[in-house]
Amino acid sequence: MQVILASASPRRKEILARILPSFSVEPSGFDEHTVRERGPSALVAALSRGKAEEVFARFPSAAVLAADTVVWFGGRALGKPKSKAEAAATLRMLSGRRHAVYTGWCLLSPRGVRSGVCRSEVQFKELSEAFIAAYVAGGSPMDKAGSYGIQDDPSPVARCSGSFTNVIGLPQEEVAQAFKDIGILS
Repeated sequence: MQVILASASPRRKEILARILPSFSVEPSGFDEHTVRERGPSALVAALSRGKAEEVFARFPSAAVLAADTVVWFGGRALGKPKSKAEAAATLRMLSGRRHAVYTGWCLLSPRGVRSGVCRSEVQFKELSEAFIAAYVAGGSPMDKAGSYGIQDDPSPVARCSGSFTNVIGLPQEEVAQAFKDIGILS
């Protein structure tokens, strides 16, 4: 059975390659603005399901995996920064504090549906202004929710509880089990 990753994320592609030797990539055209969910679990579940359904409608004989990740802090989702100033402000806000990372994932196939939401907690170290300036200048925050990439440079992080790959964008253990459940992995 053909497996399709419904995401253009290079990080999700890298994690899925650890699970499966072969798959194709077909980014979803799902309109994320149609989702009205408020809480982090419901939000990522609805987004991942919508993305998977959009691609599965085009490839109904394939197994389609989609995911969505949010960094949740202070009762709201922290998205990708729109500017270097916004990235620096986000890092200052997270400095010395704990936040949660939620990833919703959905696997649709003719053999069944599997989905889930994974939650990890990340505790940041106290970050100096010099560190924040250098980190932002290095470019890592600019394409990542919460303005950091734990896989690029873990130095802002004091502790990660839960799935490390979830913080990157795809909970490897849960997704591997889902592929086993539908008979794609043994």
